[in-house]
Amino acid sequence: MNKKIAIQMDPIEKIDYEFDTSFLIAYEAQQRGYKIFYYNPENLFIHDNIVKAKGNFIKLYLNEKKYFEYLSNEIILNLSDFIFVFLRQDPPFDMNYITSTYILDLLPDSTYVINNPTAVRNSTEKLYTFNFKEFMAPTIVSKDLDHIEEFLNLHKVIITKPLYGNGGIGIHKFTKESFNREKLKPYLNLPIMIQKFIKEINLGDRRIIFIDGDYVGSVSRVPQVGEVKANFHAGGTPRKTELVFRDKEIIDKLGPEFRKKNLFFVGIDVIGDYLTEINVTSPTGIKQINILNNEKLENLFWDKLEAKYKLV
Repeated sequence: MNKKIAIQMDPIEKIDYEFDTSFLIAYEAQQRGYKIFYYNPENLFIHDNIVKAKGNFIKLYLNEKKYFEYLSNEIILNLSDFIFVFLRQDPPFDMNYITSTYILDLLPDSTYVINNPTAVRNSTEKLYTFNFKEFMAPTIVSKDLDHIEEFLNLHKVIITKPLYGNGGIGIHKFTKESFNREKLKPYLNLPIMIQKFIKEINLGDRRIIFIDGDYVGSVSRVPQVGEVKANFHAGGTPRKTELVFRDKEIIDKLGPEFRKKNLFFVGIDVIGDYLTEINVTSPTGIKQINILNNEKLENLFWDKLEAKYKLV
């Protein structure tokens, strides 16, 4: 069996070892005997009609002070020589990201890209939620400040979010008294998402993880006092959680859709009763779930992946 995988991700020297899910996935692959080829998205290219990448084979360690080493000098390899390619760089979901999905789409069927690049491209994370609008809070998408202010007058308190960012960057809470057009203008080169404020954010923003359409675990990310951003990178604190509010109903509806689209690894965000985001690019959270629930979801990830593609 081909025991080589490639992982397309941000610079490994800069990952947050405490939170990084890509590291756990790759480390478990290493434990199962796979060789790991790592490259950055800017080093993905096409030459002689072949999809290639420039990168390094690496070895990983469970040691925060030395968690990786290069096993090779930088080399150029055909990605079709790998059984799996993992698309794991963080957003912004811009034209660079979209272009990488087009390139990865050109790989032969014998190389499996996780998540499927066509599905990733067609499931932009905040807008994809409108396919499940029965689970959404009142929401608009607009770049018209008058439209946004009308929505605020109707709902009294709102949250505004850039469509293609990550890590809580550019998220703002406004009341009618605090609304500031100037604060929003830098984000209005594109439409933004505007939602009615969900007061249950004080209980946490739940990250719910799916592997091949199956629910496998969740973690509540509780914002700091006085804050509305619950992302771990924005200072959110992980807390153990069960399935609460409408979680079970949401899971039952979304899971089969993810499986149908070949979105193997997905993390959704739920606040109170409401679905707020569907993360298909590089979802995180399994390390926190592992710690809180004494699990190893990376094992389950690989068990399901190898079974799906009949590698066991």
